[in-house]
Amino acid sequence: MLLFILKRLALTVLVVAITSIIAFLLVHLSGDPAAAMAGEGASASDIAAVRELYGFDRPLFVQYLDWIGRVLQGDFGRSYYLRMDVRTILAEHIPVTATLGILALSFALLLSIPLGVLAALRPNTLVDRIALWIAVAGQALPSFLFALGLMYLFGVYLRWLPISGGSTWLHFLLPSIALGYYATPAIMRLTRSGMMDVMQSDHVRTARAYGLSPWRVVVRHGLRHAIIPVVSLAAVQLGFMLGGSIVIETIFSLKGLGYLAWESIQRADIEVIQAILLVIATAYAILTLLADLLNAALDPRIRIN
Repeated sequence: MLLFILKRLALTVLVVAITSIIAFLLVHLSGDPAAAMAGEGASASDIAAVRELYGFDRPLFVQYLDWIGRVLQGDFGRSYYLRMDVRTILAEHIPVTATLGILALSFALLLSIPLGVLAALRPNTLVDRIALWIAVAGQALPSFLFALGLMYLFGVYLRWLPISGGSTWLHFLLPSIALGYYATPAIMRLTRSGMMDVMQSDHVRTARAYGLSPWRVVVRHGLRHAIIPVVSLAAVQLGFMLGGSIVIETIFSLKGLGYLAWESIQRADIEVIQAILLVIATAYAILTLLADLLNAALDPRIRIN
């Protein structure tokens, strides 16, 4: 078990390191940051002055080493546009994205797990077809289109919920549904397949032979074992949702990391963009690590391997 943890930890560190290099290169090779910061009407001498002032004239590997060295000390630099410490800016926006991600995952689990269980218990019935339709719709429907539909129906037409801002918990309902629906198909399909396998196993047949109630057989002897891979997938899906929140946060004007990334890209605020990419990648890597460890703790077969 200790060797398993060390391997996964080393892999996590490697993923974060590679991601930091890719993020740095993508930001710096997508265009001239000095020209973007100087503005459209800037002369060549102005651009050269900006390039020298911020050290963009140095080799890329030197700039990367300087940046990652500061990051390892907890210094993400200063925003070129806002003239503020990047760490302070991130601290203001991370809680919004974290709240949105947790609520979205909660919605996905509350919708997908019951549907997956019902579809497994009633295969090839109307319930199974409805679950399949929801899964197909969740994969085929773009998140921004689904978000706009929710916004129009519940915010504009019915006027039940607010459609922008994040001052109250009601402002998070529509964004959470729009973002959480993205993870519903994968979780529901895994729950369905896991339940169908478990319900045909020997220990479930033994539980039925002892005369246990159907509800107890399904929950205690069925879902209890089928939920193990779902927990791992849910952690990974949370990482995906944190990374993909930029569209939802922009549509609903939630001041989270996604919205900040969109604004920073428009402003060519390199330090903020790099920090956001690194934070999201690190969060995803840590969630994946926790999912693997939790899966190993719940499933004894992984420890043997």
